[in-house]
Amino acid sequence: MTRKELDALGEKTIPQDVYYGIHTVRALDNFSVSGYRFDRIFIKAFGLVKKACAMTNLKLGYLDSDRATVILQATEELIENRLDDHIAVDPLQGGAGTSTNMNINEVIANRALELAGRKKSEYSYIHPLRHINLHQSTNDVFPTAIKVSALLLLNEAETAVSELQNELQKKEHQFAHILRAGRTEMQDAVPLSMGRTFAAYADALSRDRWRIFKSRERLRVVNLGGTMIGTGIAAPRDYIFMVCDTLRSITGLNISRSENLIDATQNHDPFVEVSGIMKAHAVNLRKLSADLRLLSSGPRTGLQELRLEPMQAGSSIMPGKINPVIPEMIEQCAVKIFSNDFIITETASQGQLELNAFLPLLGFSLIESLRITINADNLLRTRCISTLSVDEQICRKYVTESFGILTGLLPRLGYDTVEKIATAAHASGKPPAQIIIEQGLMSQNELDSFLTPEQFSKLGFEPPSRNGDENNAQHS
Repeated sequence: MTRKELDALGEKTIPQDVYYGIHTVRALDNFSVSGYRFDRIFIKAFGLVKKACAMTNLKLGYLDSDRATVILQATEELIENRLDDHIAVDPLQGGAGTSTNMNINEVIANRALELAGRKKSEYSYIHPLRHINLHQSTNDVFPTAIKVSALLLLNEAETAVSELQNELQKKEHQFAHILRAGRTEMQDAVPLSMGRTFAAYADALSRDRWRIFKSRERLRVVNLGGTMIGTGIAAPRDYIFMVCDTLRSITGLNISRSENLIDATQNHDPFVEVSGIMKAHAVNLRKLSADLRLLSSGPRTGLQELRLEPMQAGSSIMPGKINPVIPEMIEQCAVKIFSNDFIITETASQGQLELNAFLPLLGFSLIESLRITINADNLLRTRCISTLSVDEQICRKYVTESFGILTGLLPRLGYDTVEKIATAAHASGKPPAQIIIEQGLMSQNELDSFLTPEQFSKLGFEPPSRNGDENNAQHS
């Protein structure tokens, strides 16, 4: 079954079972390039924008109640993601988002016609432009929908980062009693506790959490009501002043109308700023994941300090091989967010005069980065961090064999003595801890008391009395 629609370019045949119309069909012919689809949160956000516009037009008398009732009902179905299959235009499109806006206008119009007991394409009663797009332009509703969807996702992202931070803090307390060998430039360094290792990761995410919280301020100002270029042309003044208030009311988001609608229509640097914040978080995720992969390397020939819960077989040919698949996945997510940040930077900078034609790719990339961030944080927390454990014996072995412990003995034994211990350890191949005991410099109990997280967690050392033996105070 088909139906026919007509536009300025001619006639097109439309499948009867779809809600979109001729503009969408032409866009599908022109832009079927990537197979990508806009995220469901963007479709929901667009539905919220259309609902705010329809409610405002109804309240001000620009839409009659009969039409508005079914339009709002159809819009609600869009918001509930019940019409997602009909929002089909590829995000890589020309026209600054016009095709997606028209796709949504046609879907709402045809569904509203159906709800009114009329046939699809009976546009004399409800028209995609005259009724659904009333007092709007793609250039104000499309960027507003991006901001609404990003604000909704930022709420989820803040929660995901916060929960991941909390899980890392649990590991900080769980592993506080375990001393591990520190490493700088992939070589032995001074020891630190495994708890402080995870505390550092948690503190990095604390900064990410704060940045994400503050980034909402950059997106709350929208250009809805500005229509074509931000002058509000073809929109009533009372509509322009009311529509943002309506959108704020139905979304619960702290949205406000820009004081300069022309600026907000043509300049999209706020998206670049938010993308940069997501990139900073991805940097921390990648560093954390790379460390997890290194510390869990093994299980016989690597560092083996961490034990990651096995998730799935790691090889199609090597029996028993298990790989750290979750951290590997997280690192790839980070790389994707890095690349999206580049795309967002490029597209935002490509605006010309009063409009940016590349907003669809910008919006798609920003929403994708936010969605990846949320999912990556949740998976890293639930399928890796919460289940990992520490091999305490391996950690203790590395600490006692490491030359890094000698740095902590400088205030106690003096530089010359510590240097002799290091020389003897190198020459004999024995661990420095063994040399210390053999030379009678410390007993086993004294060494055990020294090799504790508490000793290596102090901020500096207490200097000896000025009246004491100053040879014991030598240090580098």
